[in-house]
Amino acid sequence: MCYDVKASLEAQLNRARRNGDLKTIEEIMEKLVPLSDLPIYHASGFSHPKLLIYTDEAPDIPTVSTWGLVPFWVKDKAQLKKTWNHTLNARGETIFEKPSFRNAAKNNRCLVYVDGFYEHHHIKGATIPFYIHARNKEPLALAGLWSEWVNRETGEVLNTFSLVTTEGNELLAKIHNNPKLEGPRMPLILPKELENDWLNPIDDELDVKKIKELIRSYPSTELEAYPVHKLRGKEYLGNVPEISEKMSYPELETHPLDL
Repeated sequence: MCYDVKASLEAQLNRARRNGDLKTIEEIMEKLVPLSDLPIYHASGFSHPKLLIYTDEAPDIPTVSTWGLVPFWVKDKAQLKKTWNHTLNARGETIFEKPSFRNAAKNNRCLVYVDGFYEHHHIKGATIPFYIHARNKEPLALAGLWSEWVNRETGEVLNTFSLVTTEGNELLAKIHNNPKLEGPRMPLILPKELENDWLNPIDDELDVKKIKELIRSYPSTELEAYPVHKLRGKEYLGNVPEISEKMSYPELETHPLDL
């Protein structure tokens, strides 16, 4: 799964900067960034942080969006609060079937750029967080789904998103070993040459097939991982740069992971 991310301003603006339009970047910095929770050195999806996403409607200009997709059919805020903790992730294999995601899977796909993400490893009764990032230190483009929800009482419009997940690769198979879950999972990371394919519109079943073909594990050889500070409990440092520093744990010294 993917419930914890690191997203710097530099990573989030990765796509916008490719066009070299300085005026647009200035407008994003002035109008959008203050509405977000950036920079994020660590944030849990369960806190519903606000990040920048790039949608199929505006591929090069980001939108501020809250993590935890709220389907358009949610009636009120009470139902919203019951829903969005369960829609932080969207299982890629079933996004065209599940009621919460099928409309977004067909019509509202997006990209979320992050520096990396965190996963927990369970060993000898201990839970140890690992930070996973691109080996070349470039931002990761995560595939997402987005939705606009309108509060019928106030007219407020809330833009929300979910991160699509897929089967974990060999690296995640070693790290993401939660005994309560079936098999390792990981966010759907898109190589740069396939990012636009995820945003392409769907007109027929052939296009659906093309989107489904993008849902696969990212190569382990392109990623690196190392243990970091605790992300939960009394030892949690909070959303600070030090949170992703490399740490040593006795459990890993006696039972090292071959990463």
